[in-house]
Amino acid sequence: MESGRGQNGIQLLLAAEQEAQHIVNTARNTKLARLKQAKDEAEKEVAQFRAQMEVDFKTKLSESSGDSGANVKRLEQETDTKIQNLKTEADRISQDVMQLLLKYVTTVKN
Repeated sequence: MESGRGQNGIQLLLAAEQEAQHIVNTARNTKLARLKQAKDEAEKEVAQFRAQMEVDFKTKLSESSGDSGANVKRLEQETDTKIQNLKTEADRISQDVMQLLLKYVTTVKN
C-alpha cells in the first residue's frame, strides 16, 4: 500500500510541477505581449510627437523667414540713413579738406 501511495504522491507532484510550469509560461507570454504592446504604443507616441515637433519647427521657420523680410527692410533703411549721414558729413568738411590739400601742394619746402 505504501508503494502505491508513494507512486500516487510522485504523480501528484509531477502534475503540480507541470501545472506550475504552464502557469509560469503563460505569465511569461503575457508579459512579453504587454511589453510588445507598450513598445508599439511608445513608438506611436514618439512618431506623433516627432510629427508635431516638425510642424512647430516649420511654423516657426516660416514665421522667422517672414521676419527676415522685415529685417532686410529695416537694415536697408539703417544703411540708407548711414550713407546719407556720411554724404552730409563729407559735404560739410570737403571744403576744409580741399583747402588743406591745396596748402600742402602749393607750399614748397627746401
